Amino acid sequence: MEIVVLSEMDATQSNSERRPFSIKLWPPSQNTRIMLVERMTNNLSTPTLFTQKYGTLSKEEAEENAKQIEERAFTAANQHYEKEPDGDGSSAVQLYAKECSKLILEALKRGSTRKVDKEVPISEVVRETSFDISKGPRAFIEAEEAEELLRPLKEPGNSYTKVCFSNRSFGLGAARVAEPILASLKDQLKVVDLSDFIAGRPEAEALEVMNVFSAALEGSVLKSLDLSNNALGEKGVRAFGALLKSQKSLEELYLMNDGISEEAARAVCELVPSTEKLRVLHFHNNMTGDEGAIAISEVVKRSPLLEDFRCSSTRVGSEGGVALSEALKGCSHLKKLDLRDNMFGIEGGVALGDALSKHANLKEAYLSYLNLEDKGTIAIANAFKDSAPLLEVLELAGNDVTPAAAPALAACLAAKQHLLKLNLSENELKDEGTIQISKSLEGLAQLIELDMSTNAIRRAGARVLGHLVVKKPGFQLLNINGNFISDEGIDEVKEIFKKSPETLGPLDENDPEGGDDEKDSEEEDNGDETELESKLKNLDVEED
Repeated sequence: MEIVVLSEMDATQSNSERRPFSIKLWPPSQNTRIMLVERMTNNLSTPTLFTQKYGTLSKEEAEENAKQIEERAFTAANQHYEKEPDGDGSSAVQLYAKECSKLILEALKRGSTRKVDKEVPISEVVRETSFDISKGPRAFIEAEEAEELLRPLKEPGNSYTKVCFSNRSFGLGAARVAEPILASLKDQLKVVDLSDFIAGRPEAEALEVMNVFSAALEGSVLKSLDLSNNALGEKGVRAFGALLKSQKSLEELYLMNDGISEEAARAVCELVPSTEKLRVLHFHNNMTGDEGAIAISEVVKRSPLLEDFRCSSTRVGSEGGVALSEALKGCSHLKKLDLRDNMFGIEGGVALGDALSKHANLKEAYLSYLNLEDKGTIAIANAFKDSAPLLEVLELAGNDVTPAAAPALAACLAAKQHLLKLNLSENELKDEGTIQISKSLEGLAQLIELDMSTNAIRRAGARVLGHLVVKKPGFQLLNINGNFISDEGIDEVKEIFKKSPETLGPLDENDPEGGDDEKDSEEEDNGDETELESKLKNLDVEED
């Protein structure tokens, strides 16, 4: 039986369930956390059903317990939230409340025992599992400050399983202080975050610091390792070689913004031999190129349990795109794929379409700015039509898509009953393609965001989009900025959204006189757009 400690939060959560993803519920404000500590203090120190059964704590003991309980529950919930940051935070709030309730009861049970046994230290009531110095000011740290900062890690019998040293720049002296501490903890550590921990250091010192940390943690059995934002290059990857080679159970590996070139990618492939349990691989914002992508594709091939793969902004062209696509064929557990901002081109797009036809579990696909053009886009749309039934997010922005690809996109989208967010911005779909796609979205009751900005859309397309989304329960945002909608069309759209203006995005970049086709402008003025709308109104979506 749980003790209710979060009535205000619970009410917010219920509202969230009625209107999913309407607001971010996590993290709670500092005031909310303070209020919760006060409420738990009362639960522990005043007469209730539970204190009558187990006994009350003194006000002082209750407050100290409440603070530790809240901190432990917050840490657990925050770790949960970090693993799924695209959600609204409601599951983190639920975990936060559940942990608080559970720990209150445990503290009360211990409280009655502590009246007899005063030797039980308060530190044993709740124990921290996460040690994080990243919330402090971004700064260089040397040996003396490291001694003070890392002191909690030296306490006998501590329960830390996660350490985060991000946002502080370790000099060699500070690394030497950390070395024996980490070595003593490596049998209990599960999560290590060393992202952005050598910023501003000379290369020689930075490499030596990495070697020290690598040696200290060699042989640990980690589930998650984050080495992002360290400008590693090949030398940096090899500096962590001892640590990487020793990992046999790694489930998450983050190597973002690390300056990883072709040579560095080959080093990753060489030094991370055991990836059978890898579920998350993030490789964003590196200078990998085609040859580097071929090396990373070998890591992907060895990762059959991969669920979340990010290889965005890595300068990958057609050859590397084909290699990555081939590797992804074997990742049948894939749930999230982010390949944005590369140059796959048509050939890479066709190969990707072939790979994605095998994935039944995919929920999020971020495929914008891949230079797919119509042929590559059609290949991916055709693949998705018969796969990824649970797809919730699809992004295909900036791929030079024209109305020629609209029928394939429409057929694909009509089958995606779980779709929440669709981004087709920065293409050339115009009214013709927009209206075809709009019809396919009519039956998607869960859609909450639609981005059709910068698509050369005029009055007809804008009006159809407005009527489409305004009827959807829980819809949050329509973006049609950067188009060629007439002033009269803008007024019409605003009238459509008069009861929910907050769901219509800004229109400050719309150009009512835009476009190079003078005839189109004349047709709009003559009302011919209504004829276009009428012709396409009853268009059937092809599902052959």
